[in-house]
Amino acid sequence: MRILVTGVKGQLGHDIVNECAKRGIETVGVDIEEMDITDPVSVEKVITEAKVDAAIHCAAWTAVDAAEDNVDKCRLVNAYGTENIAKVCEKLDIKMTYISTDYVFDGQGTRPWEPDDERHPLNVYGQTKYEGELAVTNHVRKFFIVRIAWVFGVNGKNFIKTMLRVGKERGAVSVVDDQIGSPTYTYDLSVLLVDMIQTDKYGFYHATNEGLCSWYEFACEIFKQAGLDVQVTPVDTATYTKSYPNQAKRPMNSRMSKDKLEANGFNRLPDWQDALSRYLKEIEW
Repeated sequence: MRILVTGVKGQLGHDIVNECAKRGIETVGVDIEEMDITDPVSVEKVITEAKVDAAIHCAAWTAVDAAEDNVDKCRLVNAYGTENIAKVCEKLDIKMTYISTDYVFDGQGTRPWEPDDERHPLNVYGQTKYEGELAVTNHVRKFFIVRIAWVFGVNGKNFIKTMLRVGKERGAVSVVDDQIGSPTYTYDLSVLLVDMIQTDKYGFYHATNEGLCSWYEFACEIFKQAGLDVQVTPVDTATYTKSYPNQAKRPMNSRMSKDKLEANGFNRLPDWQDALSRYLKEIEW
């Protein structure tokens, strides 16, 4: 098998290429320099010449707050860019995996979101990722749409790195305690995605590390495992938002059901605390 991976400079794309290399699976890794996903001519040329059997599409506009002021740019990448890839994948009969997000849901209630639940995004980022999902389902027959949340990896910025930096600089942080979800370690996720793309068990999936926490609990565990003495103050979203009024609206409920993984013979990801422990040994801080 030969796989095209977009967004190889990002956290997930980087890890997928490494996971494929471990298994002896050939990859063609691209970022904006090699393939501008917003340019349909570039997309068709690169994918056609790559002669791949599958594509894992990780490239995305992920700056959630900046998306609110850059709607057209965000949509160009997340919706139209995805549509460009989807059309070529279908034309060439290539399997496609699209990485989506918990932000396609409205974040209400406490029930874990099921893969086939109705989608009602809260912000521009979520709306454009939803439109990306529609582009895939409208154009590709052999697709996997995998929703993830609270992502962290070696190759890029994330909540853990921010907490470690701010904690060491200030010795104290305030973190939201009423948004609940599950972190996702890109190393663990890449194993699942490479397993998945080699099957024909198509459809929607959710994939995060096991276990639930609030951002506050996540921060506390980060400092505990890192052995740092940092004062962590819990704050509710309403209070936090008053300090940062220009932020995009965040989902309160990011719980996602992963039962479908097991039902289709895929392994669930390890507990998030275990993932955090392994991650801290991989990064410099």
